[in-house]
Amino acid sequence: MKNRRALILLFIANIISGAAQGISMIAVPWYFATIESMQWFAYAYIAVNIVSLFWVPYAGSLVDRYDRKRVFLVVNLATGFLMISIASIGYFYGALHWTFIAAAFCLTFLNYNIHYTALYALVQEISEQKYYSRISSYLEIQGQFTAIIAGVLAIFLIEGTTDGWVRIFGFSFNLGINVKAWPIYQIFGIDAASYFISFLFILAMRYTSLIPKKIDTKSLLTRLSGGLKFLKENTAIFWFGILSYIVFLTVSLEGFYLGALYVNNHLEANADVYATNEMTYSLGALIAGFIIRKLFKSINIPLSILIMMSITALQFAILAHTKSEYILYFMAFLLGLMNAGTRIQRVTYLFRTIPNDLFGRSTSIFKILNILFRILFLGIFSLSYFLKDNHVIYSYDILTLSLIFAIILMIRKYKSFNLTIKP
Repeated sequence: MKNRRALILLFIANIISGAAQGISMIAVPWYFATIESMQWFAYAYIAVNIVSLFWVPYAGSLVDRYDRKRVFLVVNLATGFLMISIASIGYFYGALHWTFIAAAFCLTFLNYNIHYTALYALVQEISEQKYYSRISSYLEIQGQFTAIIAGVLAIFLIEGTTDGWVRIFGFSFNLGINVKAWPIYQIFGIDAASYFISFLFILAMRYTSLIPKKIDTKSLLTRLSGGLKFLKENTAIFWFGILSYIVFLTVSLEGFYLGALYVNNHLEANADVYATNEMTYSLGALIAGFIIRKLFKSINIPLSILIMMSITALQFAILAHTKSEYILYFMAFLLGLMNAGTRIQRVTYLFRTIPNDLFGRSTSIFKILNILFRILFLGIFSLSYFLKDNHVIYSYDILTLSLIFAIILMIRKYKSFNLTIKP
């Protein structure tokens, strides 16, 4: 495999920054759930999604226009300095106002928007085509292994231990040591440091581009229209991109927003249950990286995604009508398996159907529509009705119905997809 060393360094950088980001993204929703201010968190989440409507296409355009390694370096430095600034305010005053905590979440969320676009575009650029499916799986394995590490650390840092005891996966373990819960600004400090360490690994990358770089110096709107024009001329790719994103849409709403409410309001459980839920999700996603390609090797990618969409709809329905910590863990495991499996299959399909010089701006169109749907759902789920008592379960019913609608559309468009593409 060409550029092996560069890919290894990229993966290491991803692990370091991803672990710290993961802890922060678990800590923030739980913080708002426990102080009963999820409505304010929902408003912040909606606001950052509105900003993303403009940021995502611009980020995609930057990824297509500039050297991807340089984009990574600049983004890591900028995000690192902003996060250390927020953490420093907490260290100075001994606490952080909720607005700064929401700002840290929004900053990390915006970082995701450009990070993953640049990551997949760079991987596509420096990898041979025959390895696309394998590397998509490796990325998923690496990302979810990192998330599991983040979940374990989050339990210790958010909850601490009680007389040396800690709960993981519903079982208590005696570590023999006491760990004090960390204030959230210290968690942000670790997050900030990880960006600078990641920067050094990316700086050390040396690689040869395997795809000729076509630099488009036209205006942002003109460049974005290039991606839109491509999708207009290839409507099957457009519909595949939109419909295959529905699993990610619903799972991201559950992971970033509804999950904390479900654990706190419906299960009436503690942070260890919420963090363990995130870990079991990541465990499922990790396993997906190993088995999805083999599991669906004999069928085409659109059909495999249709199957996983159906299973995801069933899982949300089960969560809405049960009340069990252990059922939550099992469903989280399956959600991780389905979401990661869908992502691996989707990325492989898009790698093979979208030219590299159009990849960033074309996938940005899918992300913009996904964001619009996310804003719509968040607007509904932020209503006080869904925030009181255990009414969060009705949000899960809505997600189930949304998936069923997308499945029907997927079936209607099925024959228009490229059914020769397999993992």
